[in-house]
Amino acid sequence: MKTLGLTRMIKVEVVVRANDVDVVRELLRTAGVSGWTSLTGVSGFGHHGNHEGRLLFNERSGLVMVIAVLPEQHGEPVIAGLRQMFGDRPGVMFISETWVSRPEYFTRQPPQ
Repeated sequence: MKTLGLTRMIKVEVVVRANDVDVVRELLRTAGVSGWTSLTGVSGFGHHGNHEGRLLFNERSGLVMVIAVLPEQHGEPVIAGLRQMFGDRPGVMFISETWVSRPEYFTRQPPQ
């Protein structure tokens, strides 16, 4: 469905420890996601208390947020994979509806 010339997609935002980022990126790649943005030095407060945004020792410590926009049909394997990953690793994911003006930027067929 198109509204005002925009195409509906889903946005996945994931906050994980920096040493888990490669797992998230591989999950996105395998699901056919065409790209993502990573923000390092994420800070916040949650179940485990306060998290500072600064890097303590190297780029593999601290928290990272990975943001991806993808067609809805790619969402199920991404969400299922993240839920499985969070079974034994800390982190959170946020899923929301979003609208894009250039849907071709967010579509890629998964590798065969």
